[in-house]
Amino acid sequence: MENLDNQNLELQNVEQPSVEQMSTPEFHSRIDMTELSESLAKVKSEIAKVIVGQESMIEHLLVALLSNGHVIIEGVPGVAKTITAKLLARTISVGFSRIQFTPDLMPSDILGTSVFNVKNTEFEFKKGPIFSNFILIDEINRSPAKTQAALFEVMEERQITMDGTLYKMEQPFLVVATQNPIEHEGTYRLPEAQLDRFLFKINVDYPNLSQEMEIVKNHHENRLDDKISQIQAVISGHQLKNYQDLVKEIIVEPHLLEYIAKITVNTRENQFLYLGASPRASLALLTASKAFAAIRGRDFVTPEDIKEAAVSVLRHRVMVSPEREMEGLTADEIIKQILESIEIPR
Repeated sequence: MENLDNQNLELQNVEQPSVEQMSTPEFHSRIDMTELSESLAKVKSEIAKVIVGQESMIEHLLVALLSNGHVIIEGVPGVAKTITAKLLARTISVGFSRIQFTPDLMPSDILGTSVFNVKNTEFEFKKGPIFSNFILIDEINRSPAKTQAALFEVMEERQITMDGTLYKMEQPFLVVATQNPIEHEGTYRLPEAQLDRFLFKINVDYPNLSQEMEIVKNHHENRLDDKISQIQAVISGHQLKNYQDLVKEIIVEPHLLEYIAKITVNTRENQFLYLGASPRASLALLTASKAFAAIRGRDFVTPEDIKEAAVSVLRHRVMVSPEREMEGLTADEIIKQILESIEIPR
């Protein structure tokens, strides 16, 4: 009996695992995301030397990089749309071109044109500024439809056909466009077919009070130009291509694929929407949710990743019915209602 009592006493003294330890499973990543996470952290650190706040815009731009998708940034003048895109380009060791869209810009000014060579008496194709890796198009809605249409093929298929010759774009290839939502004089609305080629439409808001104070302080101390010159490339083009390939391997469970399809189909059946999203939206939502998982260090997608990507993926692909638009209902609000109405898979 004394031996049994001693054994029971020893068992009681053994440290038992807590409820949290018993209920919290340990996830071991099947894909090594360490290098990707460290590289993106360096990119954020470089951009933060100049840009105050705007975390959502920066994160969505990084997701677009990993997704190999194009982005349109919309915001009032002066909220750092253009400079953020320029700084992001500086952190990646790839070619960069900036194209300022104007009403008199022609398609040949973007794509290039054939020039007659007197020496060999032949026409030679002179490549335009679109032949680069990172393309910043400033004020994309300031050029007419003819010039905007010049981007259709290159954005979707990463190639250009000129005079019967096919020119493949060098990878990676990313278009970041900006536009002003409040100015309508001298602007041309982008057609739905072109908007559908953008992975994201990012809406940029004003900074809050503390961020505004920091911006003013930095400008007062005349440190902005010095900081911009200090921005360094931390990712090579080859690394970025490897990261894009890595994101494609992110695991998505079948019930999450169904969740993505339900979201897109619901936009077509919603009574408040005049135009729903196309299957291209479902593919964009899948790709973006994988990238959101990757930047959070996971090799699998969760419903939260899909919900985080949904508004930016869908807001430019749907059209609010005229009656609801007159009532002040926005595409963002309708998309959020759709997300709330669909049961989240677990």
